[in-house]
Amino acid sequence: MLCRNKVADFGRWKTVFASHKEAHQRAGLTLEGLWQVMGDPCEVFFVFAVADIERAKAFISAPDAGQAAKESGVLAGDYWFVEDSGGY
Repeated sequence: MLCRNKVADFGRWKTVFASHKEAHQRAGLTLEGLWQVMGDPCEVFFVFAVADIERAKAFISAPDAGQAAKESGVLAGDYWFVEDSGGY
C-alpha cells in the first residue's frame, strides 16, 4: 500500500505514526519505507506490505483511523493498493 500524507509537523506526525506500530501489525501491515520530499519535509510518502487486503481496508476505513490522522496533524492524504509489475 503506497501512502502520501501532507502533515502540519513531521516530528509530531512521526511520533503518533510510530505509536500505532502494533495496530498496523494487527491489521496485517508492515512498514517497508518512509520518505520525506526534499525541500518539503511535511510531504511524506510511505509503503506498507499488506498481508491481508481486507484487514488493511477495514483498518484504514475505521473511525479510529480518522481520529489518528487528526491527532497526528494530517492535512491531506491518499493511499493506493498497488502490486509489483516486475520492473523493467
